[in-house]
Amino acid sequence: MNRRNTRHRAFDPDPDAPGRCCDMAGCDEPAGYRAPRSRETLNEYFWFCLPHVREYNAKWDYYKGMSPGQIEAHIRDDVSWNRPSWRLGQRGAYFTEEDVLDPLDLLNGARRPGARGAPPTRPEAPEALRQPLSTLGLDWPLSMDELKVRYKDLARRHHPDANGGDRHAEERLKIINVAYTTVRTHLASSRQADLEKTA
Repeated sequence: MNRRNTRHRAFDPDPDAPGRCCDMAGCDEPAGYRAPRSRETLNEYFWFCLPHVREYNAKWDYYKGMSPGQIEAHIRDDVSWNRPSWRLGQRGAYFTEEDVLDPLDLLNGARRPGARGAPPTRPEAPEALRQPLSTLGLDWPLSMDELKVRYKDLARRHHPDANGGDRHAEERLKIINVAYTTVRTHLASSRQADLEKTA
């Protein structure tokens, strides 16, 4: 049994053609192809035969009669589907929390620590490490490797030999050394305590 292909082919006449003659003057062929009348009335059509619709389309220029500035403005309007838009940060370009209706409190629920979808909360650094971590520019928690990499970078940058014997750089390096020793000692003792728990 042969199946009949009912799919519309690209150059077949429009199935909604009105069943009249071509709109091109002097043509008696059946009109099966439509073409827009003008830029302003894209939903109103001429009906042509295939050779004349090809001829019409080859000559038709959507931007005919527009200046370069008008063409540019028209293209920019098309980017936003000819709807008004605002610069980022102006009223209407973004929503604030007050603009969003949330009767089930879904948004606030997501902000609660531990809620599903909420950003993970970082544990607080121990009180004794807050100042040393601030001095080193590090966040808690961290690994020994992260600490060593940061220390080497700071030591290289603030070493007096790299700064022409600058006394201020020397003092800064002393503070960095004290902070590094404090954090390293804490990490080493925490690691030792963890090892003892698992043993």
